[in-house]
Formats: sequence, structure tokens, C-alpha cells
Amino acid sequence: MSSVRPRPTVESGGDAPVGIPVAAPAPSPVSHRAPRRRPSPGRAVAVLVLVAVAALIPLLGPSAALQGTGEAKAPGTVVITFLRAVLFAALSVQVGEVFASRLARRVPGTPLDRAPRGWGSYAAWAGCAAALGLAAIVANGNLVPRELADLDIGRLYDTRDGRLALLEVNAFIAAALCARSRRPSFAALPLSAVIVAEALRAHPPVEDAPLVGSGLTLVHLSCGALWAGGLLYVLRVLRRWRTSAPEQAVAVLGLYARVAAVLFAAITATGVCSTLRRMPPHTVVDQLTGTAYGRTLLAKLLLVAVVAALAVRARRRLRRAADRASAYVPARGEVIALGVVVVVSALLTAVPVPIRW
Repeated sequence: MSSVRPRPTVESGGDAPVGIPVAAPAPSPVSHRAPRRRPSPGRAVAVLVLVAVAALIPLLGPSAALQGTGEAKAPGTVVITFLRAVLFAALSVQVGEVFASRLARRVPGTPLDRAPRGWGSYAAWAGCAAALGLAAIVANGNLVPRELADLDIGRLYDTRDGRLALLEVNAFIAAALCARSRRPSFAALPLSAVIVAEALRAHPPVEDAPLVGSGLTLVHLSCGALWAGGLLYVLRVLRRWRTSAPEQAVAVLGLYARVAAVLFAAITATGVCSTLRRMPPHTVVDQLTGTAYGRTLLAKLLLVAVVAALAVRARRRLRRAADRASAYVPARGEVIALGVVVVVSALLTAVPVPIRW
């Protein structure tokens, strides 16, 4: 008789019965994603407060800014403020994403295959919706339309503001398509067209030296979008890579901080020049408290001062703290304050322009 060779069995104790072969356990996959933490109640409350403030600025901001100034409230100011806030926010998110992703590529060893999911396409469609709403207002003679019969499409082609509104709508559509393509960085071109259109719209030909004003607004808006949107994306990178590539994430934040210093200087210089064009030096003090434009501008300046203080604190932690990643906390406060600045900037475009005394 031929002998049968015994099959390997389990020799020691366990759940498997003796004599039954046991396969080796498969190795568990290694996850590079950071463990997800449940949001704290305090963070949820802070987000709700921020959303409430952002919503209240378009609703109550125009009335508060105009109260006691003797200036007339333009029709549709609340709607225009809201739409411009959405447009500026969408522009900042996508511009900052393109800008910060380029910075991340300059840091050696960054895990670009685990970059944060892009928000560019969502932001572009939100900007397109806001631009469509603003175009509808232009088509109704700068009044908020109540029904489709109020719209006169011919105004969009026959007027300067109408053509600029159409340019913004088409540019956001192109930016959304670029965001879904293999080259999302190509969205920088249509987004630049949006910034140019906004700069031209803010300074009509009847203004003194409109090209100078448009040039200042062009630089101011570009740097502001890069600052706010770039910081948002960098913080998303820092959060995403906090366990898998913490050193690279902090390096991206440091690289952004150096560029942000230049952006802040450009924003400050162009903001001062634009203010002096709107309000001559001998009238600035009076108009900052006596006009809606001046009050809104003063609120924006105070917010920018808070942003600057948070930015300085984050940069100090980035250079001197033992845990450089602790710069995330003040930087997160900085980006939240910048979000409020975006909404206040939208209100600034909707209130009456001060009269030169």
C-alpha cells in the first residue's frame, strides 16, 4: 500500500480545529490617509458663526453703511453684494488652487498623487451662476429682474457693462472645463479674463484716468485672490499630509509665506493708491466715517489688520516653534478672516462711490 503524506496541521492552540489547514492571513493594506477626527462642537459653532456673519453682511451691511450718511440706497444692493461675494470667493478658490499647487510641485518629495481633491470646478460653476445673476441685472437696466420678461438681452451686447458681464460668464465656463481636464492649471487664462473684466467694470470711461484705476484694481484683485485662495489650498495640503508627509506640508506653507509677504505689500500699496484716488487726502478722515464707502473701507482695513496680525503669528511659529505644524492654527484663523474680507470687498463694490470734495 502506498502511504499518504499528512497535510500540515495546526500544532498549537487557537480557534481553528486540529487537522484543518489554515491559510496565512493577508497583510492589511497600509493607508496613507490621515485618520479622520470627529469635528469638535466648538469648531462646528465657529463655522456656523462664520456662515452667519457672511450671510448678514450682504443683508444688513448696506443699510448699516448708509445709515445717517444722507446717501440714497441703490436698488438691488443686497442681491448685488451677495452675487459679487460669491463671484470673488469662487475666483479666489480656483486661482489659489492653481497657484498653490504650483508651489507644492517646487518642494522635493511632495506626494502629489495624494494632493487634496480639487475644488476648482465647483468654484467655477458657482462663479458662473453669480456672473449670470449679475448679467441678468445688467440686462434689466441695473435693476434686479422680477420675471423673465424684464430681461433685455440686447443690453448685454450693446453696452460696455453687458459685454463685460458676458465675458465673465464665458470665462467661468471655460475655467470649469479646464478644471476637469488633464491640465487644470490652464484655468489661469480664463480666470485672468475675469479679473480684467472686473477691473474694467469698476472704472468706467467717465472716471478720471480710468486705465490707471483699472490697473490698480487689476493688481489688487489678483493679489487678493492669490493670497486668500492660495492659503486655503495650502491649509488643505497641510491637513491632508499631516501624517504621511508632514515635513513637505510645512515646507509648502513656508514657501507660500514668503510669496504672501510680497502679495500683502502689493495689496497695501494698490489699496492706498486706490483710496487716495477715490478720496483726496484732506477728506479721508471725514469720509471714512461720513460715507458708506468710507465706513465699508474702514471695516475692511480693520479686518485686514486682524489678518496681518494672524499672518505674523503664523510665520513666527513657522520659524521658531519646535512644532512648526502649530502654525496651522493661526493660519486657519487668517483664512477665515480673509473670507470675511472677501464679503466686505463685495459690499464695497455695491455702495455709492464717494464724491470728490
